[in-house]
Amino acid sequence: MTVLVIAACPAGLRGHLTRWLLEISPGVFIGTITTRVRELLWNRVVEMVKNGRAIMVFHADNEQGMDFHVHNHTWHPTDYDGIQLMLRPTTPPADSGSDTTPGAAPTRSWSTAGRLRRYGRR
Repeated sequence: MTVLVIAACPAGLRGHLTRWLLEISPGVFIGTITTRVRELLWNRVVEMVKNGRAIMVFHADNEQGMDFHVHNHTWHPTDYDGIQLMLRPTTPPADSGSDTTPGAAPTRSWSTAGRLRRYGRR
């Protein structure tokens, strides 16, 4: 079983992936393909993705029973005692536009959750 998740990719890539995999949700493809097809497909995804992101998870003969490829993503795979883990960055990326960076002006929100986030819980 192979799972491929893409984000911010051209429509042509999605069309190409539907030749080999089933799209179960926008940007999420699954299927059972051979190793050769999987590697060729991953090379094609890396070619066509440009500024988008892609993650592929597939069956492997190791302790976890899976392995994965990551392209243009903020989380990176890290080997920890023979187990692949995803290493998250400790600070948000500078271009994320989140309002959690120190010194950033709070964004206006009309929801109850937004007011609680801005003024704190009482």
